[in-house]
Amino acid sequence: MKYYSTNRQAPEVSLSEAVIKGLAPDKGLYMPESIHPLPQSFFDHIQDMTLQEIAFEVAKAFFGDDIPENDLRHIVYDTLQFDIPLVKVNPQIYSLELYHGPTCAFKDVGARFMARLLSYFAKPADGNTGSKGNIHVLVATSGDTGSAVANGFLGVPGIDVTVLYPQGKVSEIQEKQFTTLGQNITALEVDGVFDDCQRLVKEAFMDKELNEKFFLTSANSINVARFLPQAFYYFYAYAQIKKMLGDGNAALDNVVVCVPSGNFGNICAGLFGKMMGLPVKRFIASNNANDIFFQYLASSHYNPRATQATIANAMDVGDPSNFARIVNLFGDGQHKAEKIQPEDAHEAICQLISGATYNDDQIREAMRLALSADGYVCDPHGACGYQALADGLQPGEVGIFLETAHPAKFKDTVEAVIGQTVAIPETLQRFMNGKKQTLPMTKEFADFKAHLLASL
Repeated sequence: MKYYSTNRQAPEVSLSEAVIKGLAPDKGLYMPESIHPLPQSFFDHIQDMTLQEIAFEVAKAFFGDDIPENDLRHIVYDTLQFDIPLVKVNPQIYSLELYHGPTCAFKDVGARFMARLLSYFAKPADGNTGSKGNIHVLVATSGDTGSAVANGFLGVPGIDVTVLYPQGKVSEIQEKQFTTLGQNITALEVDGVFDDCQRLVKEAFMDKELNEKFFLTSANSINVARFLPQAFYYFYAYAQIKKMLGDGNAALDNVVVCVPSGNFGNICAGLFGKMMGLPVKRFIASNNANDIFFQYLASSHYNPRATQATIANAMDVGDPSNFARIVNLFGDGQHKAEKIQPEDAHEAICQLISGATYNDDQIREAMRLALSADGYVCDPHGACGYQALADGLQPGEVGIFLETAHPAKFKDTVEAVIGQTVAIPETLQRFMNGKKQTLPMTKEFADFKAHLLASL
């Protein structure tokens, strides 16, 4: 399958080229030229399949034209060495717990898959990447991406990783997960916000000198190998709720999925799943105070703005990259030669996606409500999803929200809100005992470039 750029000013490329390049030369994001629907027989029996079996069938629809079946099966099964359980919160609301992986966050799925796929595509048989030396992965993070990517690539031969994160704007546990590793992982503490980190990464990909000297790629959700695998767990969520409710239950025709949204890679993967036949009635994109998408739904105008820091920091994004992918999905349903504008896709997007937005006080109240009403402890991001379902479900609908990270990753915030101690899982405790290793970085590209060149 070929992949095209959302900006429509770059040549189409193969899957391997899209994965290795990360970002298209015209600064657009790569998109598959077509989306293969799954057969009805798959959904008829999905409740009897394991996570790995489901993910493999979905992966074949995405990547089966480009990777031999046995190789793809190995990548999928090796990626998913943990469960993603659906937990009943109350009769109408369920939580998809995406924090049972190595770094206790949803990005473990995409990061682990990408690490394996990049190694598959980019490492020649002799292990030599050529005159540019190691593959260099650049990743900007507002919290969980850095830890998931760093741990997914830790110790992988021939690959170096640089993580850029905003100083003072991620939780201590999140920070420790990627700043204590060493080896082939370098952490840069940027004097700015997440959007500055993301801009530095994008500018590096566009810099001629850096690309002549380095073999650069990205592990943010701008990379197709990072966000597409996140579709796996939407199908698994449906399988679990179908098994819980029973085949033929009318509620299965009224499943609503609420996604706490920051850079919009997660909900984008869910939308791909919908277009492959996933029986989801509609989606809710739940924002914190960075409600650019919510405002777009209301007005049809997309107006990025400076990021506002919140207690749901992984959603602190003022110009979500994957919005361009959503616009392309809904622009006219066809692969066009010209770039699709946000207003052209607005009506179609509004038919499937609604929005919600919550400030910090409202997020805190949602965390208290989930505990007092339903006995469930949410992290600040999951709380946005829970509240949006509590506010927005219609009669007859059943809702699933994505609990994107373990509450212990935001221990101080959660404990201060709910008045209870949150136990730290052993996997997180190991990181907390490590020594932080970072380098300071300004938000100026010239300084970042100089740092990279100095590493030669």
